[in-house]
Amino acid sequence: MAIAVASADPIVGPLRNVRDHIPADLWDKQIGLLMRDYPYDSVMAARVLGQGYAYLLTAMAHRAEHLGLGPSALVDIGVHTIILDTVAYAELCRTHNDGHFLHHVPAVEFKHDGTVLRTARLVAADGWDVDLPLWADAANCSPCHPGNDSH
Repeated sequence: MAIAVASADPIVGPLRNVRDHIPADLWDKQIGLLMRDYPYDSVMAARVLGQGYAYLLTAMAHRAEHLGLGPSALVDIGVHTIILDTVAYAELCRTHNDGHFLHHVPAVEFKHDGTVLRTARLVAADGWDVDLPLWADAANCSPCHPGNDSH
């Protein structure tokens, strides 16, 4: 069950829904990929994919801010499903990142610096619903490339 970190605000409006930004056929395809590659049912696959999109769209919205964002390990599974579908990912970058490609530059060592929970807060502040249980492994992940505009 999704837990909203940010509530609907009368000035800002209700929480944003990633499904409003992703074509239905692409969403269904990527849900199928998650279910094929992980022991997920359609509900869990939708949770992971939705958080992956919320993270990437937040990272794109904050391009050039050098925030060193990082998802949790579970959210990162959704992110990887999205970025490995390179044609669709390039279109996402074109549409939501002014044509700039948001690169994936993984680091070898995990950091335990609070990045993941800071990232979840920023995702919520940007109006996305945050499924907190999927961000719970915060101690085991960190920005892939700190201080850079990449994932």
